[in-house]
Amino acid sequence: MLNTHEKQYHIAASAEDIGEYCILPGDPGRCALIASYLDEPTMVSSNREYTIYNGYLCGRKVTVCSTGIGGPSTAIAVEELAACGARTMIRVGTCGGISLDVKSGDVVIASGAVRQDGTSREYAPLEFPAVSDTGVLFSLVGAARSAGLKYHTGVVQSKDSFYGQHSPARMPVAEELKNKWEAWKRLGVLASEMEASTLFTVGASLGLRCGAVFVCVWNQERYLAGMDGDSAETHDASGAILTAVDAIKALIREKDVSSLA
Repeated sequence: MLNTHEKQYHIAASAEDIGEYCILPGDPGRCALIASYLDEPTMVSSNREYTIYNGYLCGRKVTVCSTGIGGPSTAIAVEELAACGARTMIRVGTCGGISLDVKSGDVVIASGAVRQDGTSREYAPLEFPAVSDTGVLFSLVGAARSAGLKYHTGVVQSKDSFYGQHSPARMPVAEELKNKWEAWKRLGVLASEMEASTLFTVGASLGLRCGAVFVCVWNQERYLAGMDGDSAETHDASGAILTAVDAIKALIREKDVSSLA
């Protein structure tokens, strides 16, 4: 564990700046929007890909911290936020659909993630599964259901190369990429993204509670199958944000009740 009393090198924040509960978008530009869902939102810092806001939910400090794209920068954020006292982290982001059931605009809640990343291998052997904390997962599902959102719960694929997915044919390892993609389809993997497996694995190594929720931007498999003329993209992450915010409220209330028992 990093020194908890110092300002962390990459996120430029220290223990007094960070809440127990954190929402982790990839895009720094989404932090202000997410913070607007909190009470009394204020900006804390911005350094490299890490922009931090704080606010309150149910009277508890909640931190919004961007992670940038991919596993390496996500692991840094998780490590340094944990060093500052964060204990529950929910990734909020975008994904691309794989399952034909997942449409553009649907919410996807990850129960686990395919570890097709490099970072998590420095934390755990590949035999170790990258899975959501059960309590966080149930809170996310409950929040999406209560909000009346169309959502899916299951396994997502976490990759390191965006263009390895979208332009596999031009890669020297094209056949390997195509074969794995077909395997994910046959195994019922819901969607593809770039950070969940790192978050789940690093979080497990640090004893954190972690979860992940996404909005599906587009589903290339539905498009290739000619289904419903489904070619429109959406970048409206409000459903995923609301799900994460309401899940944190539920987790806070649950903790408050258990502390009185």
